[in-house]
Amino acid sequence: MEPAKEMTMEQKTTAASDRDPQPWQDQLFDVLKRGDIRQVGYVPDAGHSRLIARCKADLAIRDVVLTTEEEGIAMAAGAWLGGQRSALLMQSSGVGNCINMLSLIRACRFPMLMLITMRGEWEEFNPWQVPMGSIVEPTLKLCDTDVARVEAPEQVVPAVQNALQLAFGGDRSAAVLISQKLIGRKVWVK
Repeated sequence: MEPAKEMTMEQKTTAASDRDPQPWQDQLFDVLKRGDIRQVGYVPDAGHSRLIARCKADLAIRDVVLTTEEEGIAMAAGAWLGGQRSALLMQSSGVGNCINMLSLIRACRFPMLMLITMRGEWEEFNPWQVPMGSIVEPTLKLCDTDVARVEAPEQVVPAVQNALQLAFGGDRSAAVLISQKLIGRKVWVK
């Protein structure tokens, strides 16, 4: 009888990852890395906090803290002109700040990838978030943006891969709306 062989660290890691799949935020980060995203602009947001932390920790990605979301559209234009791919992370309320700048994408034909955490939906505690949250999807579509909505972890990777292809394969605007059901209920803390 042959003695049992000790597993290598790589085999242990692979076995553990087979049992415990990565959180969807980490899977999303991996999709951005494989998509060669080199710049990520964002206004700090709890729904994107894990993704932002991963981007900040990666030396190959330049993370850019924005003062307002529409600056991210100008950042994406500049990144593309400089030969790099970028993504804009924002909350649904930030879409309203971007309306005028979204016309720049259509007129100048550059790729725009937006990952948007939704508010004003499922179990929203703040009534001020409801009006913009309820019109994000139709507003983006009126601005000639391809929109996908994800509500479950297994939908994240395919939706973001598709958005990457739409944006960078066709010099257009693509957005993935990340449902409040997926990011979890926000709680007001004083």
